[in-house]
Amino acid sequence: MSSGTSAPRRPLVIAHRGASEHMPEHTLAAYVQAIDDGADGLEADVRLTADGHLVCVHDRRIDRTSDGEGALSTLELADLKSLDFGGWQQAPGAIELPDQVSADHSQVLTLERLLELVVDSPRHIQLLVETKHPTRYAGLVERRLVEMLRRFGLDGWVPIEETRVSMMSFSDVALRRVRRLAPGVPLVMLMERVPVAYRSGMLPKGVRVAGPGLPVVKAHPRYTRRVQDAGSRVFVWTVDDPVDVELVCRMGVDAIITNRPREVRLQVDALTRPRDGSPKAP
Repeated sequence: MSSGTSAPRRPLVIAHRGASEHMPEHTLAAYVQAIDDGADGLEADVRLTADGHLVCVHDRRIDRTSDGEGALSTLELADLKSLDFGGWQQAPGAIELPDQVSADHSQVLTLERLLELVVDSPRHIQLLVETKHPTRYAGLVERRLVEMLRRFGLDGWVPIEETRVSMMSFSDVALRRVRRLAPGVPLVMLMERVPVAYRSGMLPKGVRVAGPGLPVVKAHPRYTRRVQDAGSRVFVWTVDDPVDVELVCRMGVDAIITNRPREVRLQVDALTRPRDGSPKAP
């Protein structure tokens, strides 16, 4: 390709906790809007309830994102379903939702329901599931996750381009658990800094994707290329500012995790459009 037509490869756009700038995070409505906005994938944090259900909630406590309070791990799913998980955040620019989705707008979202949304989507959608640690339930979180993926037939190995669900964690122990329980599930190693052992671009055995925070790739601009040269991919989080979106596009990251999937998708498409006007490569 000549220099006159070259453009950065288009990274995937992954909706962080759904379209969480416009809708309450981790609600079904936020994920429906993210898909409508053109997101290539969705990101969700999961925690385990006292009665063994995986739900999409980021914080250890539910105080910030609901009208209840307390540690999520001490509450049962029925307790959570009685709470409002959507009213705390206004939703400027939110889409008009179908009645069946509106009814679930403010209810706690189970991972099972989110997986149903992903597999029923008319187009290919990836889901990145982060297991949160530390937790009182330790490895039970990953065991429940693998059981759920197995129920949906999503625990087998597929080429990375065809992946429907990946597991992410900051915890090396959690990543090893999933690798042992379901070797086919792609793993993403989240990082707030690059461990010395992996500065060459290599990743732990079985891990196929590096997940650095935006400050990491800013501080180490050559890290993305080293990871890719070693045969892995780079998914960077959380990128919302247009200046940062352009920066990571120029770096050639494989995916951008953002709270603003609609706006970032539009910007990414513009940045990666071939300069001669020819169609973009898929």
